[in-house]
Amino acid sequence: MKFVSEQPAVDLTYSDVFLVPRRSGITSRLEVDLAPHDGTPATIPLVASNMNSVTGPRLAAVLARRGGIGILPQDMPLQELDAAIRDVKAQPVAWDTPLVLSPAATVADARELLPPVSGHGVVVAEGTGRIEASEIAGILSASRLATALSDARLGDLVHAGTPSLDAEDAADARSAFDVITETGAELVTVTDRGHLVGTLSARSALRSTLYAPATDSHGRLAVGAAIGINGDVAAKARALAAAGVDVLVVDTAHGHQESMLRALAIVAGLDLGIPLVAGNIVTADGVNDLVEAGATILKVGVGPGAMCTTRMMTAVGRPQFSAVLETAQAAREAGAHAWADGGVRYPRDVALALAAGAASVMIGSWFAGTLEAPGRLQADDEGRIYKESWGMASTKAVQARFGRLDAYERARKELFAEGISSSKIYLDPLRPGVEDLLDMITSGVRSSFTYAGAASVPEFHERALVGRQSAAGYEEGKALPISW
Repeated sequence: MKFVSEQPAVDLTYSDVFLVPRRSGITSRLEVDLAPHDGTPATIPLVASNMNSVTGPRLAAVLARRGGIGILPQDMPLQELDAAIRDVKAQPVAWDTPLVLSPAATVADARELLPPVSGHGVVVAEGTGRIEASEIAGILSASRLATALSDARLGDLVHAGTPSLDAEDAADARSAFDVITETGAELVTVTDRGHLVGTLSARSALRSTLYAPATDSHGRLAVGAAIGINGDVAAKARALAAAGVDVLVVDTAHGHQESMLRALAIVAGLDLGIPLVAGNIVTADGVNDLVEAGATILKVGVGPGAMCTTRMMTAVGRPQFSAVLETAQAAREAGAHAWADGGVRYPRDVALALAAGAASVMIGSWFAGTLEAPGRLQADDEGRIYKESWGMASTKAVQARFGRLDAYERARKELFAEGISSSKIYLDPLRPGVEDLLDMITSGVRSSFTYAGAASVPEFHERALVGRQSAAGYEEGKALPISW
């Protein structure tokens, strides 16, 4: 990356800078390869943050199916983490995970899982676990559920003759797209040897032609998990590796500290054969120390997150663009990589983080407001649908993390909590799912690459040309409604 003029003496964040178009030979956004080349199985440079309100097995599976990596949070008990990893590994790669409810479930039950949007629905079936095709009562689309009475039983609403595709036919995405559009169905079941294995919509079939999944060496969906720096880190790391985790994150708010270096060295010494991420840091010195301790990827960012109050509480942090720029260069020189963690609110911010040298960009609150994020859908007094989100250093997160301590010790921990304990993240009615956000983000980033004349992430690191702008310049770039 180069600046248009001399490098500024002050630190910058994403809204302070812009990308300058350059001569380009890239004729189509589809020529762009977004693989991060950071040693992970990812095929797009997007990572779901290890936050309790962001990444669970459902979101991790959907994200991996489209090429990203979800990091399960360290606050989950080890047994739950193990089960979540194995859950992701068991999900289908070529089609969507079926959302199954029994005929006795009500419309209200279904609405806690699905907003009234097209392309989604529930499979109504009697069985649990491996469901036979004969046990499928039918499919109810989310739009149909939106108009039904809340106390209506799903079994009373379905009709016979559920559209279905055999797995062999569904494997050809273009043919599957044609079949689904011809039937007029919003969603079809996918069966294999008489058993339900997935669902598919026309848009899902289309997406499978545009995204390559992030998979492990066995062809299963990839997933990451985080551990803290306290306790028996070796035992936790071994257990997660045995469960099949593809990326391991050693995580704490202040990553450049002795406790992190000790924990990191212990995990690195296990030689687990998977990428080892550590953070958070914002300086080249932090990079060098963590890489020396065994990290292969550095998690960069202190204070830019939407749920984080660290900078206002402590004055500690660093504007994110400059933090990524310095750490990514140091990581490159050390043979490692950087993940930009936090502060992204628009696709432009993702592109700028990559321009600064990040291999991938971590997303938190943006993904928290999707139907796949953990937690149930709720509605406010105006009927707007939302999910709750909270910071990982907040009182709510501290209570969850240290729930096993006695009341006195837990109260001591809560005294030093930071961050927002509860915030309503409203679902975008136009982009309610994580895949909808991925479409928007990757479309913008691909265009950024074409403007820079770069066909890959490493080329973008080299060719990105960045200028500094005023607050008025940033405002000028926003689309505004025009009234005549």
